[in-house]
Amino acid sequence: MPRRDDISMAFRNAIKFEQSGRRTVTTVDFVSQLEKVNWFWSEKEANQWIEYYVTTFKDISTQEGEARTFMLYNPNGGL
Repeated sequence: MPRRDDISMAFRNAIKFEQSGRRTVTTVDFVSQLEKVNWFWSEKEANQWIEYYVTTFKDISTQEGEARTFMLYNPNGGL
């Protein structure tokens, strides 16, 4: 049985850490992590959740569609 707390955990598990220090999440990875905890969302639903609940990641996608990429940014200018 899926639990609401598993959604944010799935998002954290989908974060990729690059050597440059950049942190990114793709919709595809997030949906894959959700399926592991019994949440079966479309890419559109996953994007809507990210846009509503996650304020520290911005969309850096280079193409149109639902398969998007989000990157961690600091809205406070590094302070």
